[in-house]
Amino acid sequence: MTQEEDYLSLQIIKEILFGGKKLAISGNTISKIQECYDFLDRFSHERIIYGINTGFGPMAQYRVSEEDRTALQYNIIRSHATGAGEPLPNIYVKAAMIARLGTFLQAQSGVHPEVVNLLLSFINNNIIPFIPEHGSVGASGDLVQLAHLALTLIGEGKVNYNGEWQDSGKVLKELGIKPFGIHIREGLSITNGTSFMTGIGLVNLFNAQRLFHWALTASVLVNEIVSSFDDLMSETLNGVRRQQGQQKVAAKLREIATGSGCMLKRENEMYKHHEEKVFKHKVQPYYSLRCIPQIMGPILETIENTARVLENEVNSACDNPIVDVATQNVYHGGNFHGDYVSFEMDKLKMAVTKMTMTMERQMNYLFHDRINGGILPPFVNLGTLGLNYGLQASQFTATSTTAECQTLSNPMYVHSIPNNNDNQDIVSMGTNSALIAKRVINNAFQVMAIHYMTMAQAVDYLKIQDKLAPATRKVYDEVRKIFPVFTEDYPLYTSVAAVEEYLKKADIRN
Repeated sequence: MTQEEDYLSLQIIKEILFGGKKLAISGNTISKIQECYDFLDRFSHERIIYGINTGFGPMAQYRVSEEDRTALQYNIIRSHATGAGEPLPNIYVKAAMIARLGTFLQAQSGVHPEVVNLLLSFINNNIIPFIPEHGSVGASGDLVQLAHLALTLIGEGKVNYNGEWQDSGKVLKELGIKPFGIHIREGLSITNGTSFMTGIGLVNLFNAQRLFHWALTASVLVNEIVSSFDDLMSETLNGVRRQQGQQKVAAKLREIATGSGCMLKRENEMYKHHEEKVFKHKVQPYYSLRCIPQIMGPILETIENTARVLENEVNSACDNPIVDVATQNVYHGGNFHGDYVSFEMDKLKMAVTKMTMTMERQMNYLFHDRINGGILPPFVNLGTLGLNYGLQASQFTATSTTAECQTLSNPMYVHSIPNNNDNQDIVSMGTNSALIAKRVINNAFQVMAIHYMTMAQAVDYLKIQDKLAPATRKVYDEVRKIFPVFTEDYPLYTSVAAVEEYLKKADIRN
C-alpha cells in the first residue's frame, strides 16, 4: 500500500477527530482485503493455525473442532469483555477505532471486508462503543478493550450515539446497519492488537503538540513581561550547540517574538560604559526564562518521535497471526506487543511534565516579588494588598497539579507483571502508560491556564499591551475576553476552566 492510497496520516486522523471529516476506503484496498480473506479461507483447511482451529493464549495447545470454529470467535469476544472503570471519552474511542481500521487496511489480517466496512460505518456515524479504561496489559494487544469494541460490532454491548448510551443492536437496527458475522477469524483479529493504546496515544500526541505551542508562546510573553535580553533565542547562540530541537525552538521563539518592543538588545544595554556597582535589571534571567531552547528542545524531539511511532503503528498490521498473500503463508509472532507505544507514552508524559514544571516556575517568578525584583506586586495582585489576594490561591492548584504530574511520570513501560499462565511473561502495559500520559496532559492544561491568567494580570499591571509582539498580543486579548482584569476577589475556578477550554480548542494555526 502506498501513502497515496488509504494511508492514515496524522493530519487525516486529526481532521476526522476534530474537523468532522468522513473516512472512505478505496475499492482497490477492499479488493486486497478480500484477496487476503480468500487466501486464508483456502489456506486454513487441513492446517493448524492459531486462533482458527486452536484455543487462545495458553489454550492454544488444545485443538478446536471444525464445527466449533464460529463459536470460538464469539467466545473470545464475549469472554474478554471484562473491563472495569470509567468509560473512555468518545474522542479516544474514535481514535482507537481509526487505529484498528488502519490495521485492517494493510490487508494482512485475513478478515472479511464486511467487518472493515462495519468499522468504517461506526467511525463515520459517530457510534462510540462503551470501552472501560482498565483491562489491558498491552501484550496480546488491548484484548479487553478491543473485546468491548467487538461486542458492539456483533450487535451486543452499549454504544454512545447522539449523546446517550444505547444498546448497540438497537442503534444498528435504526441505522439499517447489519452486525458482522464470523467468517474465519474476525473475533480474534478485532480483539488482538495495539489499537487502544495507539488511539489514546494519538489524542495525547495532538494535545501535547498543542501544549507545546502554548508553552513557547508563554515563554516569549513571560520574557516580554520581565524585559529579558533577547539573545536567549539568538540563532548564533543556539546554532553552536548541535541539537536540532534546540535550534528549532529558538527559531520558533524568534518568530513569535517578531515585532516585540518589550525585549532588550544586550548590545544596546550592556555593551557600553556602566558606573553601577549593582545592576537593577537582571544581567541574566532565571533558567525557566532563559533556557527555553535548551529545555524545550528535547521535548520537541520527543513529540516528533512520538508522532513518527504512532503514525507507523496506525499504518501497521499489529495482530497475530499475519496472513501474507505475497508469500502464500501465515506467520505467527507478536506484532500485538505494545512496547513501541508504551515507551513513547512514558517519554511523552515525562516531556509534558517537564514542560509543566517550566511553566509553573515561570508563574512563580511572576508571583514572587522578591525573586522578580519587585517589578510586579505579590501574586500580580491588582487590588489592595492585604485586603485582596489576587491569584495567590491559584498557585496552590498549579503547584499541586504539577506535583501530581511529577509522580505520574514514573515509567509504566518497565512495570511488567507476568500473567495468562505466564504465556504473557513480559508485557508492555502500553494502555496504562497511555492513560497515565492522558492524565498528565490534562493536568498540564490546567497549569497552563493559570499561567496565562497570571501573565495577563502582569501585562495589565505594567501597561505594556501595545509593546507586545503581535503574536503574544493576540493571545493576551483572547485571554482577556475570557478572564477580564481581576482586582476584587471572587471564585476563580470558573475562569480557570474557561481559559483551559480556550487553550484546548483555540485555532493555533499560523
